[in-house]
Amino acid sequence: VLSGRKVFISGVDIADATLIVGRTEDARTGSLKPCLFIVPRDTEGFGRRRIDMELQGAEKQFELTLDEVRLPADALVGHEDAGLLQLFAGLNPERVMTAAFAIGMGRHALGRAVEYARERTVWKAPIGAHQAIAHPLAQAHIELELARLMMQKAAFLYDEGDDVGAGEAAN
Repeated sequence: VLSGRKVFISGVDIADATLIVGRTEDARTGSLKPCLFIVPRDTEGFGRRRIDMELQGAEKQFELTLDEVRLPADALVGHEDAGLLQLFAGLNPERVMTAAFAIGMGRHALGRAVEYARERTVWKAPIGAHQAIAHPLAQAHIELELARLMMQKAAFLYDEGDDVGAGEAAN
């Protein structure tokens, strides 16, 4: 039975099911163990509500609620003792993807800033000709390049099967 917590997520409006982190209780000790479950979107007690966002994008954001959701045994992904390992196995590629997304946004923002610094003139010269503008833009470019290289290293290590090294690089 899954209950309670609200989760904010995108894509549930088009997905047939959602991967949820839940917990199972160890019958011997009573301790709770994290596990992964596949929850079909039409499961009783599994609700979603679209969240209005100030910025509109292709993906919509949703608030999920789980109210006494009952799942069959085959909803468990893998073995219940491997839930934590499965969860962490998915984090490193997600970190790499998030880094790539952030770097892309940073490169776009920096490109817009450089364009503005070239076009905006003060005292008959573009503002980018002044060190107070040029140096921070150059520093941002350097930091974006360093981030891109670390993201590529993390992706390479993950592709090569070095999940530990990928995690360290992604961090």
